[in-house]
Amino acid sequence: MQVEIGGYRPGAIGRVAEMHAEYYHRHWGFGLFFESKVAKELAEFLCRFEKGRDGFWTLSSGDRVEGAIAIDGSKAANEGAHLRWFIVSPELKGSGWGRRLMTEAVAFCDRHAYQRIGLWTFAGLDAARHLYETFGFRLVSQQEGEQWGSRVSEQRFERNQDVNQSRE
Repeated sequence: MQVEIGGYRPGAIGRVAEMHAEYYHRHWGFGLFFESKVAKELAEFLCRFEKGRDGFWTLSSGDRVEGAIAIDGSKAANEGAHLRWFIVSPELKGSGWGRRLMTEAVAFCDRHAYQRIGLWTFAGLDAARHLYETFGFRLVSQQEGEQWGSRVSEQRFERNQDVNQSRE
């Protein structure tokens, strides 16, 4: 399978929402609330996207989006950049493409001297947590919550600019 990293492409919003909906429904029981939240917030982000401040990368095989990651830099000066919508299709899991997307996003933040990158996730996504920690993210808070439409143990990870830049 020939895969390449690019930016926005027609259909990306729907496909990224679809990948999130399918994965999180299958493994965590998330439903309509979650899918619509992903689609709405991703669409809003891309409509206000500012090149040089924000980043959006997709993995594509032919015409099909197979993964994505975004950096929302709109609050980078005060709260830190926000890493969002990181996902890789089942066909590409374990192939290193997720690491490549993460490399793009973190390098973008480093080039823009964003002092902090934050992300929200939840307990139980162990492979993703391992990847985040490999890139210098550290768990800074954890609490029960329902921001995804289901009760989970929400986790906030952050990466500060002064972390060791080496990757495993």
